[in-house]
Amino acid sequence: MKKIIAIAVLFISSVGFSQIKVIETVPVEKLGRVNNSFYVQKIGDDFTFFYTTVQSEDEEAALKAFTFKNVDNAYQSLYKIITGGFAASPLNDVKLELPNNYVWLHYIASSDKTTVQFMVSSKEASSTHISEPLSKEQVEKLFQKS
Repeated sequence: MKKIIAIAVLFISSVGFSQIKVIETVPVEKLGRVNNSFYVQKIGDDFTFFYTTVQSEDEEAALKAFTFKNVDNAYQSLYKIITGGFAASPLNDVKLELPNNYVWLHYIASSDKTTVQFMVSSKEASSTHISEPLSKEQVEKLFQKS
């Protein structure tokens, strides 16, 4: 009788623990950061750009993001596209298509420096979010090139 109770207790305890599964996780790598308004993180092959939106006075600035996989070295290609836009004459906006978003790189030339803003719209929603302007030095810091 003691053996039956012991076996029953072992069986019940093993069933209780089998409900919990350990899932492998991929580490999150924090890459470049520009102030608290723009940063990049990498999870596996996915790169996610987080940015603070520039809104009118009645709306609060919110943290938004866009993500893409690093297929065919897309992360480095994005860096080359952005920095190439700083040297273009005349400055033209560049439109990029990502899996879930469209991203416009809007270049602004002023007397002291040229900046770029990310204008991101979702393929599913009709809203567009605009990032704070970044200088070429800030883009290099974001992509860890400086």
